[in-house]
Amino acid sequence: MNRRKFLQVTAAGMALSTLGSFAADFGDPHKRVALIGSGWYGKIDLLRLIQVAPVKVVALCDVDSRMLAEAAEIVSGRQRSGKKPRTYGDYREMLQKEELDVVLIDPPDHWHALPMIAATEAGLDVWVQKPISVDVIEGQAMVAAARKHGRVVQVGLQRRSTPHLVEARDRVIKEGRLGKIAYVEICCYYHMRTHDNPPDTAPPPYLNYEMWTGPAPMRPYNRLIHPRGWRAFMEYGNGIIGDMGVHMLDMARWMLDLGWPKTVSSAGGILVDKKSKANISDTQTATFDFGDLEIVWTHRTWGAPPDPKYPWAAIFYGDKGTLKASVMGYDFTPLDGGESLHGDPLYEYDKYPEDRTEKDLERPVASAIRRHMTNFLSCIATRTRPVADIEQGYISTTSCILANLSVKLGRSLAWDPVQGRVKDDEEANRLLRRPYRAPWVHPEA
Repeated sequence: MNRRKFLQVTAAGMALSTLGSFAADFGDPHKRVALIGSGWYGKIDLLRLIQVAPVKVVALCDVDSRMLAEAAEIVSGRQRSGKKPRTYGDYREMLQKEELDVVLIDPPDHWHALPMIAATEAGLDVWVQKPISVDVIEGQAMVAAARKHGRVVQVGLQRRSTPHLVEARDRVIKEGRLGKIAYVEICCYYHMRTHDNPPDTAPPPYLNYEMWTGPAPMRPYNRLIHPRGWRAFMEYGNGIIGDMGVHMLDMARWMLDLGWPKTVSSAGGILVDKKSKANISDTQTATFDFGDLEIVWTHRTWGAPPDPKYPWAAIFYGDKGTLKASVMGYDFTPLDGGESLHGDPLYEYDKYPEDRTEKDLERPVASAIRRHMTNFLSCIATRTRPVADIEQGYISTTSCILANLSVKLGRSLAWDPVQGRVKDDEEANRLLRRPYRAPWVHPEA
């Protein structure tokens, strides 16, 4: 064995040794991986995958050529081979030309459904960011595609893999410390809605704005839209409840082992900040009624949070105590004056020192994404459903979409999960599918 070969084999062995107990569960861990959407969270997700398995990132796709080139440099510096991935501006070309095993889908929300379905048709296993869709029929089509083609699909609802939240579920809820739980508050009080109103301009030369818009309505380019600011516009997502609320609702459903809400009702709008170009609500409440339990969402992008320690959180009320849970920790307080419990996020700087310096990384979430990725890889090897399977993502996403439809229609909506329709409300059912901009064709379930 020559020196070059020896170094390659040694490096591969060291890489595998870092996988710990997960390595045996991955089957062949050297998956050929591609990323669609190389912006903020696309890189966060992909770099966590690189940390837990010696995957081969062979291709990246983005409609922003400058962002794409930057991502290719970062990935080449982080993946074990040191190779720079091939780059594409159109996911369809990439899926046609590349031999892949796994694709990560991380573009803006309006671009989740079509690439995910195309990837399953190409025989790939898929990681897709939350919310899975911006309308209900898209979500139904995504579940149907995953099942038809027998693909493993993990949704980026990583609260289900967050170490301290797993601990809170096991130590507090499963051990019965809360007693009877009949009410859960979920909330977001971040001032995350833009207050600006800059003029529209021509898109920058490095952005293919026609492709970026895709099936969404075409609106004039504005610097608020790209990058990351698209969340302020309903054309591309489902507002703060669809962005932040879906995490907390899904976390509550997972912790309490809940399926579909029986009814969804919601109210809200732009009540305070009427000067911004943003068209998402600055205030909204929603009630998800599960029969003998209600989950109630509130968001405000103005004013102060009721509990500054838990501005984005779920608060579980039981007849024996209260559990507050968030990305930043959890606190259980019993009513009888007994033992309180507390948990903090898991930071793993000793194992992954690059977490300290990685640009724009949400550091408290890194360990959760790594565990979410290991669960994804293990399920690929065993052909089983992951912890945030596409169907779970569909339930949580659709519930938030129904809340927005309730605001629009001004009434409560009763959901039939078997038929995939709102009960006795044809006007609401017509809104389950948004119009697609030509030439893009809406997927069917």
